[in-house]
Amino acid sequence: MSRTITIDPVTRIEGHASITIRLDDAGGVADARFHVTEFRGFEAFCTGRSIWEMPGITARICGICPISHSIAAARAGDAILGVDIPPAAAQLRRIANLASLIQSHALSFFHLCAADLLLGMDHDPARRNLWGILESRPDVARGGIRLRQIGQRIVSLVAGQSVHPSWAVPGGVREPLNPDHRRLIVELLPDGFGIVRSALDLLDEIYGRHAGEIGICGDFPSLFSGLVGEEGSLDHYDGMLRFTDSTGNLVEEIPPDHYDLAIGERSEPWSYMKFPFYRNHAERDGGGMFRVGPLARLNVCERAGTPEADRELGIFRQLRGGGGVVTGSFHYHHARLIEILHALERIGEILDDPAILDAHVRSEAGVNRQHGVGFCEAPRGTLFHDYEVDDDGLIRRLNLLIATGQNNLAMNRTIRQVAGAYIKGGKVNEGILNRIEHGIRAYDPCLSCATHAYGRMPLRVLLLAPDGSVVDEIAR
Repeated sequence: MSRTITIDPVTRIEGHASITIRLDDAGGVADARFHVTEFRGFEAFCTGRSIWEMPGITARICGICPISHSIAAARAGDAILGVDIPPAAAQLRRIANLASLIQSHALSFFHLCAADLLLGMDHDPARRNLWGILESRPDVARGGIRLRQIGQRIVSLVAGQSVHPSWAVPGGVREPLNPDHRRLIVELLPDGFGIVRSALDLLDEIYGRHAGEIGICGDFPSLFSGLVGEEGSLDHYDGMLRFTDSTGNLVEEIPPDHYDLAIGERSEPWSYMKFPFYRNHAERDGGGMFRVGPLARLNVCERAGTPEADRELGIFRQLRGGGGVVTGSFHYHHARLIEILHALERIGEILDDPAILDAHVRSEAGVNRQHGVGFCEAPRGTLFHDYEVDDDGLIRRLNLLIATGQNNLAMNRTIRQVAGAYIKGGKVNEGILNRIEHGIRAYDPCLSCATHAYGRMPLRVLLLAPDGSVVDEIAR
């Protein structure tokens, strides 16, 4: 008799979702699905708003990465105004976006995933959380808190406040960088370097503990996508949109404002999150699946472009990909640490240029175009804001292509792979359920502003007969 296992809610992610696993008659996995169960409707209620309001409104999509949304919205506004923003403004936006990446990646690695990685997937769920890390590895927990604080502090010093600042605007930014704030940011960087280097030292322990799980946590062929800068360097703000395959071959490279020529979107009745796909591979196995975010960015770039990150990137590719493409989603954790290292280095480089203190940070103009696409690399992947406006700059149509959505096909494939490897004969336990959830956490999906990082979340797993009756139930 076939049965269905439901994991609701999925814990330690940003937002609300559930997982259902359908078993076949032999108790093996027939299918698994990741359901996003919340609906927020920003694309609907932003219609009619002015482009000048959009950086502030869309930042409220997320409390973890509001800077990325604000910057993407401002860049869409830049395109509609038809202006090149002042160089200092572009560099300040870069700093804020990189600092946002630091705090977000620190949250994912140290707070949401460290308990799985350092305590183990089968650890007592009552202690498999931040408090368990504080008890057993206080240096790791405190380092994560401090690193996140550093990222937030840099955002605050550049943009005026750490969450939802009204700073990035069409045409540039509202205020130049204060020289005293520049000095304070420079003083923060050594602490950040020390913490991320210590975290990289933990990887031998982590990979040793999870050696048997790595190859079944989202390890499969797919496309990868991300922005690349000059000479194929890692870039989180500008550049070309590159797609590569699982062997490292270039598939396509286009200007990001033409993203819709490469990426399509479809919907399914069992999730509120869309299913983006690569158009030219839509009929192939995987349905056009591609991955974005730190793992994808390190796969599509030719170099990081900063000294320490380049050294770590070489180690990453050799250890995790045998010298080639890294295909396993477990390696998102390692990739996040490399990106934090790169972000700290890049911020330091930008601040070394005296031009960063230039007072000219905003280009003034009116509506000159009725369509504009803004983009940047958010912590979880490439983010697109696509606006059509009337002559007064009021939104007539918009499309927000969120990074987590672009990983949707891959996340569903991952939970099917993990569940299929562990569920045999219909038998499930707490450790197996946590491994399935971790398959989602590896992508650090951002479904809303809510963060399930504290304590124990309730979990019900139901085994259902075809008629919907409950055969068995596990709760925590």
